[in-house]
Amino acid sequence: MVEANEEVLIDDLGLLFAVLPTHVSEWIISFENYIDLLEVSMDLGRPARCWFPEGDIIANKEITREDINLVLSKLKSFGDDNRAGIDRTLHRVSCMRNRNGDVVGLSCRVGRAVFGAIKVIEDLILDGKSVLLLGRPGVGKTTMLREVARTLADKAGKRVIVVDTSNEIAGDSDIPHSAIGLARRMQVKSPIHQHSVMIEAVENHMPQAIVIDEMGTEQEALAARSIAEKGVQLIATAHGNTMDNLIMNPTLCELLGGIQSVVLGDEEARRRGSRKTILERKAPATFDALVEIQDWHTIALHIDLSDKVDALLRGFSVSPEIRTMNGAEFVTTEGDSVRLNSSNNDGFFSKKSSRANGIKSIASNGYNQRSSNMNNRNGVKFNTLRVFPYGVSRERLINGANNLGVELDMVSNAIDSDTILTTKAQYKKKSEMIRLAQEKGIPIYVLRRNTQAQIDWFLKGSRYSDSNNRMEKTEQALEEAESAVLEVLNGEESVELTPQTSYIRRLQHLAADRYNINSVSMGKDPNRRVIFWSNNGGF
Repeated sequence: MVEANEEVLIDDLGLLFAVLPTHVSEWIISFENYIDLLEVSMDLGRPARCWFPEGDIIANKEITREDINLVLSKLKSFGDDNRAGIDRTLHRVSCMRNRNGDVVGLSCRVGRAVFGAIKVIEDLILDGKSVLLLGRPGVGKTTMLREVARTLADKAGKRVIVVDTSNEIAGDSDIPHSAIGLARRMQVKSPIHQHSVMIEAVENHMPQAIVIDEMGTEQEALAARSIAEKGVQLIATAHGNTMDNLIMNPTLCELLGGIQSVVLGDEEARRRGSRKTILERKAPATFDALVEIQDWHTIALHIDLSDKVDALLRGFSVSPEIRTMNGAEFVTTEGDSVRLNSSNNDGFFSKKSSRANGIKSIASNGYNQRSSNMNNRNGVKFNTLRVFPYGVSRERLINGANNLGVELDMVSNAIDSDTILTTKAQYKKKSEMIRLAQEKGIPIYVLRRNTQAQIDWFLKGSRYSDSNNRMEKTEQALEEAESAVLEVLNGEESVELTPQTSYIRRLQHLAADRYNINSVSMGKDPNRRVIFWSNNGGF
């Protein structure tokens, strides 16, 4: 029995070496770290090449046709996906063919069972969460799937079905490898049938959990959604490194709920502060959590996927929770994730802060409450610089603030910031977040490069020695706008406000828009000012 803090490795390397040509296997074994072998590639007329975590090593002797035929003679036939396994092991051999269908190259991937490999996500698995694993090839996605199947079947006592398309999870044999414990395995005749086997597993075998490797088609994504809707826990891997990759994939974005283009009416677009055509999530995400596997001991974890997708579609960057293994335990670094309140339909900005809602607070909470909220929003004082970093190193921001003595608060919501800090490269992309921030009148500070010197220059120019006066002036100007709105709503034909900067005038115009009150800027700086008037009046 494997203890909770124990990690046991089963790799069956001897059986892999028995399949390879003698000169290749002896060459690999000559290295001290041969037990860390990841993959061996053999191409006709080229030297063999073996891959380790530290890099690759190339042999001196070329691979001949006899070498390739020798390996083929020891393997079963290749399937439609050009993959074959080694009996009773987890190793995978993939082939490359020429135009005539002859094998001219082989890739031998080492398969390992690592008991204890999912400590970093075991809490999610045992809580019954459906989890999607992402990561580059060879980072350990399939290894984690095996351990998930064993943990759910042996430790949690669940009925687990492994849908094994290429026999990579449970080995190339009718008897599943011990790596999946008591989990049952359904083999798939051809990759094109994987989605139908997924549905068959649910309909015929009553699983409580299903484990699937390499989801890559729309049919599989739809089958996964159907499985999740039936209340079955789903653990799967998909192609891609990050959540952004998945959202940009028109096929696999269905795993995150799917993306659709929506045309808003004029009033709704004005209320949201967005363009009329926007992207929205079609349905709830299929999975409860998404794991980006960065290396063997580090993952980036996204939970509340529906909220995260909404945030990304509105132009925000989301920061995941980072988990790193430290011995038998993992260390968690909380990310500054942007979370949208599912009950908040106000659009782009998630928190119902007073700046997001403009002067709406006077309609329900009275005239003075907005001023009170602004004076101590989120418990942050006026002498604290609230920054929303967009494509800028948070670590350098913190270092610069500490060195320069600037009180810094990196907020996870653009609407709660005093300024958005971004780079020239990011600004040129004109993302949805940048466009809407400009429409909302939020200052954007653009760095030439994401360097410590540039960040320090920004911080030096943003010291809040006069921040109280600046914020007080903004507050006074918005309070004046509130009063003007009330006057116009009570029958005044027009109200002229005092001259303000372009940023404050923009906020005043937004306040007028929310109440369908006409507004215009008149005069020249520094005497340029805003005038409110009713639909029935003039100025």
